[in-house]
Amino acid sequence: MATPTDHREARRIATEAGELLVRMRDAHPDPVSRRQALKDAGDAGSQVFIAAQLRDCFPDDAVLSEEAVDTDARLSADRVWIIDPVDGTREFGEPPRDDWAVHVALWERGKELTAGAVALPAMGLTLGTDEAPVLPAAVDGPPRIVVSRTRPPAQAERVRAALDGELLPMGSAGAKAMAVVRGVADAYVHAGGQYEWDSAAPAVVALAAGLHVSRLDGSPLRYNRADPYLPDLIICRPELAQRALDALAAA
Repeated sequence: MATPTDHREARRIATEAGELLVRMRDAHPDPVSRRQALKDAGDAGSQVFIAAQLRDCFPDDAVLSEEAVDTDARLSADRVWIIDPVDGTREFGEPPRDDWAVHVALWERGKELTAGAVALPAMGLTLGTDEAPVLPAAVDGPPRIVVSRTRPPAQAERVRAALDGELLPMGSAGAKAMAVVRGVADAYVHAGGQYEWDSAAPAVVALAAGLHVSRLDGSPLRYNRADPYLPDLIICRPELAQRALDALAAA
């Protein structure tokens, strides 16, 4: 099972990678024609930093990253760090947007996700399993279902209708998931394509906070698979979970 060091280092690495990214963004000229250069530099710089930190702290562990070549070695490993150096590269490259994140999560054989952290660098905030977030009390008003600002799925509309809620567009997967953890939203519904690095850290932090986390059909999220494609998920307040899953099943 994850050790205190695993939890602590997940937070530290995510936080420090985020601080590096903020410095890069602050120092980068921002004409639209240069934004792709910023995005590329952010992806590469954060990848190098996180990979070096994991190699120094956990030399025997495998790593699965969006920004590194995948190998079969992780499939026989007992511990695999699943990372996304910049979750929401588009939002990172559009200052002053703050809806992007850094993901660091630990998978362990026989236990699935056991530790992790999601940094929201532009907010100066990191949420992690070392200090499980306390879920705020539900607020009055219609449930808020956070969705992609560019590709809101039809499944989210079904949940919105069933809960008599409202849709709240937002950027990266980590930012959306942490909006639920922070009490800014009540549910996050995604369909249409993600990979393990998009959801691993958000999922383990959301679970630590006591939220419902699953595939849209209610089945558990599984990680460190040969094919890292993991296309859908729902993260929501526990009191809304059954109504949301019933609406998805009816569709």
